[in-house]
Amino acid sequence: VGAGLEAVHGVVAGRYRNAFVAARPPGHHATPGRAMGFCLFNNIAVAAASLRARGEAGRVLIVDWDVHHGNGTQDCFQEDPDVFFLSLHQYPHYPGTGAANETGRGRGEGFTLNVPLSPRTPRSDYLRVFGMALETAVARCEPDFILVSSGFDVLAGDPLGGQLLEPEDLHQTTRMVMEAAERCCGGRVVVFLEGGYDPQRTGAGCVAVIRALAGVAMDV
Repeated sequence: VGAGLEAVHGVVAGRYRNAFVAARPPGHHATPGRAMGFCLFNNIAVAAASLRARGEAGRVLIVDWDVHHGNGTQDCFQEDPDVFFLSLHQYPHYPGTGAANETGRGRGEGFTLNVPLSPRTPRSDYLRVFGMALETAVARCEPDFILVSSGFDVLAGDPLGGQLLEPEDLHQTTRMVMEAAERCCGGRVVVFLEGGYDPQRTGAGCVAVIRALAGVAMDV
């Protein structure tokens, strides 16, 4: 939790251009009242709430591309119109949430966008759908800050996943997020490490995302 807070407030203060939070355990399944799915505390939700509580961001966009739906993050903000939650995830899959008709509640209706994907979605289709969903979320939210839950279990070969992405695809999704952030919020982006259960693949994915954040091209 502390690393995430240091990252987001450091970006606001100008100490960092952007940041990658290499924290364990992951957090996006943790709800306000319950730990679950290997997650004890919802790191990204705490960071978003802190940005708003300190007046550093009026609206926050959370983008979650972990292969599992970020039910905990959704629970935290589903009634909040100032935090938009976008999730692309395999469905049906653990934890069983994340249907397309889950769009928020009360004042938060319309500020949750779930994009359920079939197992083994072709890489080109994933990237196309991701780009469209991101543009929709940015247009609806007009965020002051973008946070990313980066689950590397979305990579091909992960034992708890079922998708086909390669590290260079996550370099591309990160670049898409950065380009959107440049247009709407001065490039303010922080990426949080979420799932990933093949150590070599997770490591390669982390390198790809960090290269994108640093403005370094992939060696493919």
